[in-house]
Amino acid sequence: MEPTRTGAFLALLALERAEDGGWTAPPPPDKGDSTFGGQFLAQCLAAMQETLGTDRAVHSLHAYFLRPGDVHLAAHVEVEAVRDGRSFSSRQVVVRQGGKEVFRMTASFQVPDESPEYTDARMPQVPPPEQVAFTYDDFTLAQTGESSWYGSDRPMDIRYINPPGERGEAVTEPQRMWMRIDAKLPDDPRVHHAGLAYLSDSTLVDHVMLPHGRRWQDEGFLGTSLDHAMWFHRFARADDWLLFEQNVETTGSGRGLASGRFFDRSGKLIATCVQEGLMRWLK
Repeated sequence: MEPTRTGAFLALLALERAEDGGWTAPPPPDKGDSTFGGQFLAQCLAAMQETLGTDRAVHSLHAYFLRPGDVHLAAHVEVEAVRDGRSFSSRQVVVRQGGKEVFRMTASFQVPDESPEYTDARMPQVPPPEQVAFTYDDFTLAQTGESSWYGSDRPMDIRYINPPGERGEAVTEPQRMWMRIDAKLPDDPRVHHAGLAYLSDSTLVDHVMLPHGRRWQDEGFLGTSLDHAMWFHRFARADDWLLFEQNVETTGSGRGLASGRFFDRSGKLIATCVQEGLMRWLK
């Protein structure tokens, strides 16, 4: 299937300069009340990259979701240049809405370097994306009977390889899916890094309740991202299919920790991410 939301992702990255030197971020396409965490990751990374030369690429980021983002309020993005060295640069960003801090992220950028490569992780054997037709909307329909959900307008295409079964069924195996930004993106590597950050927040927190036989659509479930860390190992286009393999590492104390690995079609490990999320059922 060809991308159908061309330009939608680029519109999210179209930050406007504010009078105080920061940026104003455009609103999300979500139909709900809370901003998708991946949008903050992508927009803040884009703002950081605006303060750097094109010779430095992101290699890691660490983020905290401090309050739910409000889709009805403008988001103000402030970037601090923490350090610029010969090989590495560090940036910190704060997002505020209505005068309150809602998101904070630090990231490190590196001048390209060469060294021997080794990867322990191996891409699992899975069918190619062209043979996988089960989408995130299909998953929502199977669980709730409704094909539309609050994030159905996000510019991403997700194809589940092994979607979780019915409620009550404990799932502990890795969840695997093909995903990509649903748009043809320019060749600028910075755009693809932002796209990969955007994708990395997808479905991780959804999976932490699977070992308990629960699903994120369950009535009374409260789940949200608390923090997110990501390491960029190799470049890959975010508008081409990437395999996202996710594992639930542990749950307890009302929290769940999930990890994810991105592989490109050739089997190269592109990025690794870890996220802790709130996992609570309201009585």
